[in-house]
Amino acid sequence: MPGIDECLLEAMALPGARGAALVDWSSGLALGTAGDSPVGDHETTAAETAELARAAAEYESFAPGPDDAGAPGPPVEDLIVTTRTGYHVLRFVDTSFDSSVFLHLWLDRTDGNLALARHRLRALAEGLVLR
Repeated sequence: MPGIDECLLEAMALPGARGAALVDWSSGLALGTAGDSPVGDHETTAAETAELARAAAEYESFAPGPDDAGAPGPPVEDLIVTTRTGYHVLRFVDTSFDSSVFLHLWLDRTDGNLALARHRLRALAEGLVLR
């Protein structure tokens, strides 16, 4: 089971990966980073993506429905933001404490494979051991 650094290095091995981070959405802090940041500063990127993750996780529109009631982990699995030059994939990580962390992968739109990235981030999130 990989730790944070190993997990981020595996994410960076994906085609088109430009940057990756593990972020606590309740505080906006980056718990680990690899590669580049879209704005040149990983802490700024972590704070901005945390706002998006927090909104998705807390707004009633995305809250668990009758079929999901009582399901473990956060109600949202992942978010995808598409820009003209890239993709941002935020994958929520189910943890034994409060499940307030997510993996953020920034992909180049030309070289990235969004389907592969989603599949691989799911596996990484499931195997991640927070130390």
